[in-house]
Amino acid sequence: MQSLRNTILSYMRIGVSARESFLVREMYALNILNRPLCTTTGTGTSSDQIMARVIGLVKGFDRIDATKVTETADFQKDLSLDSLDRVELVMAIEQEFSVEIPEEKADKLKCCADVTEYIISEADQKIVEDS
Repeated sequence: MQSLRNTILSYMRIGVSARESFLVREMYALNILNRPLCTTTGTGTSSDQIMARVIGLVKGFDRIDATKVTETADFQKDLSLDSLDRVELVMAIEQEFSVEIPEEKADKLKCCADVTEYIISEADQKIVEDS
């Protein structure tokens, strides 16, 4: 995300001092370290806890009626999110769970259950890769 910011700023010819860049990276690193980890083993995070975090995140999204949010509520049909709202929601999910969701996979995430399933599968895949 920081590299994207720097690229945009350099394109716009707005200078970013080395000190400011260092401070931003340091704050970003601290933020990542302070986030709860999202894995199904090691930290003991269950799928129910991940689902609760996803639902809480979706309910906190300002364009959504929180009373309509359920595990299976469709983001587009039931919660009336347009494509830009869905992109913003995916970015919030990526930030919350420290994962990257490719665009083609993000288009397939239709409800909170899909998001939870994707996050768990990504965590399981990282565990396999690390072993």
